[in-house]
Order: sequence, then structure tokens, then C-alpha cells
Amino acid sequence: MLAGLQHAGRDTEPLLERAHIAVQVLHDPSARIPVDRYAELYNLINSELDDEGFGLFSVPIRTGTFEFLCRSTITAPTLAEAIDRSIRFLRLLLPDLGVRLDSHLEQACLCIVENRPLTIGRIFAFEWLLRLLHGLFSWLVGRSIVLDSVAFPYPRPQHAQDYALIYTAHSTFDAQRLTAFFAANLLDLPIRRDEAALQSFLEGAPGKLTTLYRRDREMVLRVRNTLRDALPVSNSLAEVARTLNISPRTLHRRLEEEGSSFQAIKDALRRDLAINRLAKTRQALAEVAAELGFADSAAFYRAFVRWTGMAPAHYRQRLQAAGNGSSQGSSQHLTFRS
Repeated sequence: MLAGLQHAGRDTEPLLERAHIAVQVLHDPSARIPVDRYAELYNLINSELDDEGFGLFSVPIRTGTFEFLCRSTITAPTLAEAIDRSIRFLRLLLPDLGVRLDSHLEQACLCIVENRPLTIGRIFAFEWLLRLLHGLFSWLVGRSIVLDSVAFPYPRPQHAQDYALIYTAHSTFDAQRLTAFFAANLLDLPIRRDEAALQSFLEGAPGKLTTLYRRDREMVLRVRNTLRDALPVSNSLAEVARTLNISPRTLHRRLEEEGSSFQAIKDALRRDLAINRLAKTRQALAEVAAELGFADSAAFYRAFVRWTGMAPAHYRQRLQAAGNGSSQGSSQHLTFRS
């Protein structure tokens, strides 16, 4: 998201400070920030550049474009018509990427193709446009549109494990174009928004879209919170289901519908808590392992290497070194992932 600013030689630190995001987290691909801080940075960059495309494309997408995209779609009778209007709208303002909708029998496919080579932040550009369209369409019909699968036109990125929370657990890479599949019967859903709803929606938009219809909301979030509250006890799916007053089979099905799984949620929770402990405390590794419900330090070590590609002690040392370098005014090039 910062790639366009960096390419233009602009200092990114003032915007990060205004969004209350620590500069040192950009040194660490495994770091996480609150989604509302991310949304704030999103809007700050748009305002700074007068470009809702973050300076990534051959022509800027001037501030206010997203509002008029919304206005062009809220009067559509159905989702199919809203998608068609969006495609025609973007064709006028975003020549670098082309969007089309294909529908056959029970499946619909939203396709995004590269009309011109994207030389700045290519991966983020595709992620951003899919996220924007998926969030807008979900808002228009008043429910999360479940993406059955998505194929992305680039090699698997380092942060691909997070796609299950944002898009779908069924993500593949190295495709010729971006293709996002969903149930074709959703195209018949009526548009449920009006001018009054739009006025409320536009407060905090377009960055607000990053906080809506994420797959870590609803059941996934409830399971995550239940697991966290039970620590250091490591509850099973059946125990969590009992706490939530639903059957294990229903819980499994609900998580699958939201593109996740019980084990994926447990792993993500432990990973995020472990990274937070290593970054913010001096706790011994054995103590961290015990607090996160691991049987022993060896099991924690193996899991952490699987999550991050390095040992927990090495991770902590690297994070401390990055923080020290930042505080001393390091000019190291920084990157940021969604």
C-alpha cells in the first residue's frame, strides 16, 4: 500500500505516525496491526496523493471516485446489474486493469486482467481491486458473498496464509488472470441500500471496506475469541462447539462456509499471540509455549518455524535489531503487506 509513495520518493513515516502504526513493523513480514489502523492509513494515503489507487497505476484515481462508483450501483435492481455497472465505470477510470463477469450454470466468475504491465505494487494492486469490489458487492446486498475459490496471477506471496481471512481458504497462484468464483444464484440478489445508507457507509470510506465482511468476523471470530479465553487450555472443536451452544458438525460447516477451519483458526491465534509476546515481552520461550497451550517447548519451536520460517529466538533477535535500526534513523527500504 505504501509502494506508490515510496516510488515517488515520498517520506512514509509521517503517515504511519498519523495512523498510529509503528515504523518497525514494516521490517517484519510476520507482524500484524489492528485493521482499523490499516483502514486509517488507507484513507490517509488516498488523501495525500489525491489518488484512490495509491499511485500504483498509469493514471490517478482521483479522490471521490469510490463515492461515485457507489452511487452508480445503489439504484441497480440486482447484484448482476450492479456488477455490470461497476465494470463499465472502472473501464472509464482504470485502464490498467480490466474486469469482466462470466456466468455459467451454477457458477459465476469475476475476472480481473492486466491490460498494461503493473510495475509498482503489482500484487497489492490485484489484492486491492478484488477486495474493493468484493466488499462493495457484499455491502450492496447486505451479506457476505462467499468466494468459493480465487486464482491469483502471481507466485504465492509470503503473506498468502492470510488470504483465508480476507478472501477464501481456496486460493491458488500463478494463474494467467485473477478469477474469483462464487455461486451464480447470488447474482439475483436484490440491492438493499439507498441514499441514507450510502451516506453512513461513506463515512470512513473507502478504507472502511477493509473492516467489513472479512472472514475473521462472524463465526471465525467467535471461535478465535473462545480459544483465546480458554488459554492456556487448548480446547478441541467439540469443546468450543459446546461453549457456543452448537453441534460440532454445525460449527465445522459454518467455518467451512466462511472459508476457514478450526485448525487454521487455532494456528493463526497461537501465531499472532506468539509474535506479540516475542515482540513486546522478555518472557522465556518455555513460558510463552506454556501460556499458548503447547505441550512443551519443542512443540512450540516446531510450530513457530512452520509459521514464520525461523526459530523463535532468531525471530526475537531480528525484531529487536530492526527496532533499534529504526530508532537510529535507518534508511533501510521498507515494504508493507496487506
